[in-house]
Amino acid sequence: MKDLTPLLNEPGTTLAIIGATDHPTKYGGIIYRDMKGKGFKVFGVNPYRDTVDGDASWHRVTDLPETPTIAVFVVPAKRGLEVLKDCAEAGVENIWIQPGAFSDELGHALDEGNFNWLAEACVMVRARTAAF
Repeated sequence: MKDLTPLLNEPGTTLAIIGATDHPTKYGGIIYRDMKGKGFKVFGVNPYRDTVDGDASWHRVTDLPETPTIAVFVVPAKRGLEVLKDCAEAGVENIWIQPGAFSDELGHALDEGNFNWLAEACVMVRARTAAF
């Protein structure tokens, strides 16, 4: 595990929000809109959506037009295990697991995959002090 928070201060950091949605009370949508509002370039990833907050959305991480700096998981851990395979295939090295989306099995897969990762920390809270 590694603290990915310093990446939020790097110019050009991009975020793939896994589980992005337009639903106003789901964290996938709240995080997407919050990080976009903070000035980050965000990519919505959701196999059931073509758009999020009026922006294009992609069904899989491997469909993204560029490799994001960080993939932020806002999906159940079981789904996260599937998405992690896509992240490896797409060359995403930094994985941020939102509170409630982590499991021991996912942690083991992250370690086995040699990812840089952070779990049980909210990206919105950590980004409050990021300088853009």
